[in-house]
Amino acid sequence: MSGEKTVIFIAGPTAVGKTKYAIEVAKTMNGEIVSADSMQIYRYLDIGSAKPTSEELAQAKHYLVDEIDPASPFSAAEYQHLAKKYINQIFDAGKMPVVSGGTGLYLNSLIYDMDFSVMPRQEGFREALEKEAAEYGVNYVHDKLKTLDPDAAERIHPNNLKKVIRAIEVFQSTGEGIREFSESFVETRDFRCILIGLTRDREELYQRIDQRVDLLVQAGLIDEVKCLLDRGLTEDSISMKGIGYKEVIAYLHGEYDLDEAIRLVKRNTRHYAKRQMTWLRRYPQMKWFNLSEYSDDQYALNAIVKSIRSDLSD
Repeated sequence: MSGEKTVIFIAGPTAVGKTKYAIEVAKTMNGEIVSADSMQIYRYLDIGSAKPTSEELAQAKHYLVDEIDPASPFSAAEYQHLAKKYINQIFDAGKMPVVSGGTGLYLNSLIYDMDFSVMPRQEGFREALEKEAAEYGVNYVHDKLKTLDPDAAERIHPNNLKKVIRAIEVFQSTGEGIREFSESFVETRDFRCILIGLTRDREELYQRIDQRVDLLVQAGLIDEVKCLLDRGLTEDSISMKGIGYKEVIAYLHGEYDLDEAIRLVKRNTRHYAKRQMTWLRRYPQMKWFNLSEYSDDQYALNAIVKSIRSDLSD
């Protein structure tokens, strides 16, 4: 629709090629990029997060890359606030916002009308429940959820402690149960969303993941983690719980050798990519492009841009 504010989303699993395609789309559509990656947002986490290179950053302006202190807690609510601020700045400059990333909650915070103001963090609440789970077992905490929100308890496995605690927190804060994905959100009215999903054949994606991990190790991932630990970060820091960092920390603490650390990073990244695809397939408005089906990147880019322009003209 002519004149309507529109945001283009380039989403997909890790290592699929989002950075490259987002840059090309931004260049073609007179756009600027807002990252939706929960690791690239932190300063100093350059190698393990596969942050865009200086050459890539020079091709298109990026926001929410290399901005947040890794020692600071950072929530989806804070992401939503900053991302919308930058999106409006891009609109004001007469350009097209291109959101690129694969962090599901960050994407949700922009695609859907999510009001985080009704979910204040309750200091010590999560920690207390985690302590109870450690002392009495996960089923003890799950039983609490069962009492408050039986429907959520039916859907959430007791071993998924983080999600169990989240569901309890939602109920305690709002008095309402946490709902299914399909029921939870109304599409944002702030702008129109064009969703482009990138995927590849599974074997090709897994091969790209393995190659990327090898390259990250060669580029100095181990030394990067050592430097982060020297800065005072620990395995308990939220920024250090990302794949690639937590495994290397365990290696540095002597829990296993380097070969095992690399194997675990590859395995855990593949599992993460699978979870990302499960999340992203929930978006009914997502238009998917299997990059494995194109003979080269330019053909794929042409198809993506054609689809975007078609949507913009509707």
